[in-house]
Amino acid sequence: MEQTYKKILVGVDGSEQAMEAFRKAVEVARRNEGEVIVTNVIEQQMTTALTVAPLGNEYIEEQMAHGNEILERCRLYAESVNFSKITKDLTFGQAKSVLAIELPKKHNIDLIMVGQSGLNRVEAMMVGSVASYVIRKAPCDVLVVTPTEKQEETEK
Repeated sequence: MEQTYKKILVGVDGSEQAMEAFRKAVEVARRNEGEVIVTNVIEQQMTTALTVAPLGNEYIEEQMAHGNEILERCRLYAESVNFSKITKDLTFGQAKSVLAIELPKKHNIDLIMVGQSGLNRVEAMMVGSVASYVIRKAPCDVLVVTPTEKQEETEK
């Protein structure tokens, strides 16, 4: 059975791990004549708590501007490698559920690509790993992208 991926979702937060996942998602989409939906999720819990604070709206606007800047960098990268099938998505919510549940349903996603976290074991246990949640809850295939530097370390 041949598997092709036509709708690929990748979450970006500005980290190098996420950007590497995005770059690889573009190549997977190109090979499969598919589309990349790239999203930046603004954590809803933070924005809900801050909207009642005096500077809350200013913070939300900063987060939206930052998210749009990250998405625009993705668009520019895709353009630089002659890939045009990209949809930018700025979303409010909890990153785990947005990536694993909401956007896969909304866009009929058949592959989610996530960057491997830079967290150490204690941080991952305390914060929880978005990647591990997505792997457990996603309705489609999930590909965790290992940073190139880790691949090179393993080869030595």
